[in-house]
Amino acid sequence: MSSSLKNLSEYDASSLPEPKKVAGQYYAVAVADWNPEITHALLDGAVSELITNGADENKIDVVHVPGTFELVHAATRFCNCQSKKYAAVIVLGCVIQGETPHFDYVCQGVTQGISTLNSTKNNCPVIFGVLTTSNFEQAKERSGGVHGNKGVEAAITAIKMANIF
Repeated sequence: MSSSLKNLSEYDASSLPEPKKVAGQYYAVAVADWNPEITHALLDGAVSELITNGADENKIDVVHVPGTFELVHAATRFCNCQSKKYAAVIVLGCVIQGETPHFDYVCQGVTQGISTLNSTKNNCPVIFGVLTTSNFEQAKERSGGVHGNKGVEAAITAIKMANIF
């Protein structure tokens, strides 16, 4: 397989905690509904992978937001949730380059927002599962196509970060 066709979602299952440990944890997923063919495939990949690795489907909360920029607000609300202690929060979105600078503003805003959440004292890792691609075809290749599914990668990262300490 050439490097251009590498499935980026492959991982070493032995590097993950025991499924029993994951089963007791709560996970949250915020998904953007802009570019739903892509983002909902990312969501399916993330939730499926969490469950495959032991998460209880009743302990996975999902919220839909209009677009990728709004993921920061949703993640903040999950991190500050008083009724549940989330082991990790996953944000999923897709921003496709267009002819205006809007792409740059959205990408910078959501990246900075998630970075800020990860540097605060909320003790809840926020996993960046946002695709930023040049075109729709690249997004399809990373949401279940030849390069895997970024949602799967985000779920694995969430499990690892939730159990790192």
